[in-house]
Amino acid sequence: MESIETFAARYIRENGKLLASLNPADIASVITLMRSARDSGKRIFAIGNGGSASTASHFVNDLGKGASVGRETRFKVIPLTDNVEWMTALSNDLSYEDVFVEQLKNFAEPGDVLLAISGSGNSENVLRAVRFANGRGCHTVGFAGFGGGKLKDLVRHCIVVESDHMGRVEDIHVVLQHIVCYYFMDAEPSR
Repeated sequence: MESIETFAARYIRENGKLLASLNPADIASVITLMRSARDSGKRIFAIGNGGSASTASHFVNDLGKGASVGRETRFKVIPLTDNVEWMTALSNDLSYEDVFVEQLKNFAEPGDVLLAISGSGNSENVLRAVRFANGRGCHTVGFAGFGGGKLKDLVRHCIVVESDHMGRVEDIHVVLQHIVCYYFMDAEPSR
């Protein structure tokens, strides 16, 4: 049996490899897209299930507060993961596959951005939302793992964590959202 210390060291080492495999140019493309949305007054929506929902909410918090407070130009960022009443009503009356797309129908406009986070890349409710956003003229970004699943081919910008371990995929997704948000907090001059 592997010792706890050996397990922890291996987990850290594996995450280090995954981080090193990320392409900074892909991340820069996402940051550029987010900056363009902010500067043109467009909305940014974030979606996901389970741990990915948590990452979507975390992203909205960091971009909406940390990258906006005290700045002349602020992000208009909305989580579609946090209104439990609306999500459960949609799930009950329509289907869980419609919880994100039905919310987008109320808000999404051409030029807005949808960040779709899915470990597997195959969550139907995420895929439906992406299809709708693409059809509405929104920019779509995906964070995925497990080879990217169907999400990889639906979104216009996809960063795939090359792992089939959900914990590691979710770990790297949190780091990705921090890179995006902290670019605006730490690297971009205040405007």
